Amino acid sequence: MDVKKKDIRALTKDQLRVFFRENGDKPFRGNQVYEWLWSKGAHSFDDMTNISKVTRQMLEENFVINHIRVDQMQRSTDGTIKNAVRLHDGLIVESVLIPTPTRTTACVSSQVGCSLDCKFCATARLKRMRNLNADEIYDQVMAIDKESKLYHNRPLSNIVFMGMGEPLMNYNNVIKAIDKITSTEGLGMSPKRITLSTSGVPKMIKKMADDEVKFKLAVSLHSAIDDVRTSIMPFNQTFPLSDLQESLEYWYKKTNSRITYEYVVWNGINDRQEDIDALVRFCSYVPCKVNLIEYNPIDDDEFQQASTKAIDNYITTLEARRIVVNVRRSRGKDIDAACGQLANKS
Repeated sequence: MDVKKKDIRALTKDQLRVFFRENGDKPFRGNQVYEWLWSKGAHSFDDMTNISKVTRQMLEENFVINHIRVDQMQRSTDGTIKNAVRLHDGLIVESVLIPTPTRTTACVSSQVGCSLDCKFCATARLKRMRNLNADEIYDQVMAIDKESKLYHNRPLSNIVFMGMGEPLMNYNNVIKAIDKITSTEGLGMSPKRITLSTSGVPKMIKKMADDEVKFKLAVSLHSAIDDVRTSIMPFNQTFPLSDLQESLEYWYKKTNSRITYEYVVWNGINDRQEDIDALVRFCSYVPCKVNLIEYNPIDDDEFQQASTKAIDNYITTLEARRIVVNVRRSRGKDIDAACGQLANKS
């Protein structure tokens, strides 16, 4: 990339208007360019057909559009699509389109690699190379929206930040991307259709609450016993469950929005009755629901899917305490697109 040229999508609409005014053009050109960049998803200045060739040349001389490119697309037998997305600097992340009969969901990445160290997740084995910019997150959503229309004859309906990376470790860019996705000048999607999934960074959960965000919150929990959670998610030593609990109570008090706990049950790790009882206690702190997620192997003998009996024990106990519980079957396993499997094998 030419270091003299600025990424044009780092500019606000007002900054674009100022640029045109200072270069002897009408400020409304900034509005036109802004629309091309965001709601129309232009990847090139030549795409901007209602702008004169001279103006496009001026843009070319001053700016670049650091758009993503879908390097490889894999389609699962169940209709799931996985994109290997190449960024402007050559690094790659993965994003996934997950179709069901009633909705199409985009699972997007927020970091190249991950800042955290969950032992059961393939992404955690990649060192964190950098955070994604807001426009790179937005581009993943745009690409999946196009694929949804092409292959499933309907626009994207939901977004989950459950791809590569810990979204709360890239907070500012994730929030900027969501603002753009929900803006009428972007994709115009309702924030209620967006879920941010975090492994649990208490300080940032409180910040989200203070910022009065409108999207949903999910927490990758997997154990409500500190030493068990630390054994599979070592960062829990820094952010223990007591701190997480306090931040979630703060979140609910501020937002009145219930929390989803994502929970995988593994054989010999968290499949005992005491694990279930601990989860029930943790669920009593704030209104919530529990998604029991099918485990997707990552070539590691340490983690094995728990028995059907263990899963049933979880379901029976949670339902007896009137806690909403759903069992989530993973999709896209045959192309390593399921939960926890994103690792840039391509």
